[in-house]
Formats: sequence, C-alpha cells, structure tokens
Amino acid sequence: MKVAVYGKSFNESFNFAMEAFFTKLSGLGAEVLVYEPFMNFIHESLPQIDYDMKVFESGLPENLDFLFSIGGDGTFLEAARLVKGMDIPLVGVNSGRLGFLAYIAMENISSSLDEIFEGKYSIEERTMLEMKSSDGKYSDFALNEIALQKFDSRMLSIHAYLNGELLNSYWADGLIVATPTGSTAYSLSVGGPIVVPGSKNFVVSPISPHTLAVRPVVVPDYHEIRLKVDARSNKFLVSADFKSITVDASVEIILKRAKAVVKTIKLDSHSFYSIIRSKLMWGIDRRN
Repeated sequence: MKVAVYGKSFNESFNFAMEAFFTKLSGLGAEVLVYEPFMNFIHESLPQIDYDMKVFESGLPENLDFLFSIGGDGTFLEAARLVKGMDIPLVGVNSGRLGFLAYIAMENISSSLDEIFEGKYSIEERTMLEMKSSDGKYSDFALNEIALQKFDSRMLSIHAYLNGELLNSYWADGLIVATPTGSTAYSLSVGGPIVVPGSKNFVVSPISPHTLAVRPVVVPDYHEIRLKVDARSNKFLVSADFKSITVDASVEIILKRAKAVVKTIKLDSHSFYSIIRSKLMWGIDRRN
C-alpha cells in the first residue's frame, strides 16, 4: 500500500503518537511519502525515527491509496486541496484538541490504521463550494465554507439571491455559506444547524445580524447563490476556508456546488453521530 502524509507541526506531547504512527505504517509494509516541510520538522522533532520515507513538495501521484493529514481541522482543510477531485481518500489524525474532520485521536492511531489496512471503512464524498466573482478576477473552492465579512467596524448589507430570486437582504457583520462538512465549523459558532454529510444542502448563516428575526436557512445545494454587497467602506472580505481576500463592493460573489468532491473515509467503528456526541460532549452532565 502506498500512502502520503501531510502536516505542518505538532506539540511535543504528540511525539510519542507520531513515532507510533510511522512505526505502525512500517510494520504494515506501507510505502510512505511525506510532505517535504513536514519531513524536515519530523527530522528535527523525532531524530530517532529510522524509516525509509520519500518526500513530495506539492503535487500528489495518482496511484496513492490514502493521504493522511496530521494536525487539526485547519490542516485537514489544507490537505483537502491536494486531493480535490482525485480518487485519493483523505484521513485525518488529530494532534490538537477538537477535530471534527481530523477525528482519529492519538490513543486510537494503531487500531484505526489496522481498520484502514483491513478495509473496515467506507468512502464518503464531501461536497465542496465553488466561488467565482462577477469581474472574473477571483475564483476558489471551499470544503467548509465561503464567508463574506465586513472590512472595518461598519456593517454590511448583503443581498442573497437563490437562482435569481431574492432570499433576503442581510444587515450584518457578514454572511456564511457552509457545506454540510462546514456546518460544524464557523457556521455552528453563529447559530447554524448541524447538517449530516451527504445531505445535499448548504447553510446560509448571518454573522451578528442587526435583527433577531433573521435566522440561518438550509437551502438545496443545486441552487446558485449570488451575493451582492453594499459597504460604506466600498470593500469587504471574502474567505474560502482558511484563505482570505479583499474585494471591491461593486463585485458580486457567485457560489455553487463544485463538480469536484473530496473523498474521506468513515471507519466502521465510528459514525458521524458518535463523533459529534464525543466532540460536543452531548449527554455529559457536568454537575456530577
């Protein structure tokens, strides 16, 4: 089996888990490629690792079986851009804290790798958002969300259209359009609902709206979403997951479901519901 590993850095407390990860891959007979900057970090942090690994700089070979992301959900989003539209499942190993996407915890690395190599998983195709600007200058993709935000302290007026029909005019600090994957990220923090992966919906959530009557809306993902902005500063910010740009207020943002997807794996021993119960600590009574 041929796998690649993407990451940036991790805390010293994760050293033992990282050593166990590479030792396990070696024991399973995997051919391993490591993102070059991450490999340099590993050599400095774990000089004791003696394992024959190759490096890659950016592009991935087509014949990979898996890409492992080592880090948190932010690192997972970066790794997702490497496999977008490719037949390479992405696996997230969590070296941080929460981790909805990178949900394999350090204490479960060995057992999870056994499941993967034994084929005890299923493939999930995660929807992505495609963003284009009306002037043709900007285009991007997002696995979690596209967010429009104010450039300065003054609110925005954002007019949202679904397939040409006005949904609402939002007077707010911004607006988030999230995929089901992104429903547990920024959208959740502003009161948006949790949407199960594969639901074929987007969530439109205002950021600090001026009126409490304005609430998040779940819309079908086959709708085109067009956003027009009125801003006193004549500009606003647009972010696609972790990337952000400044855009002139005369420019409209057009969003639609991307043709490309990101393939992830769901271990047989995990489910989306078990993950959110664990990460959000549902059912735990802190009074006891």
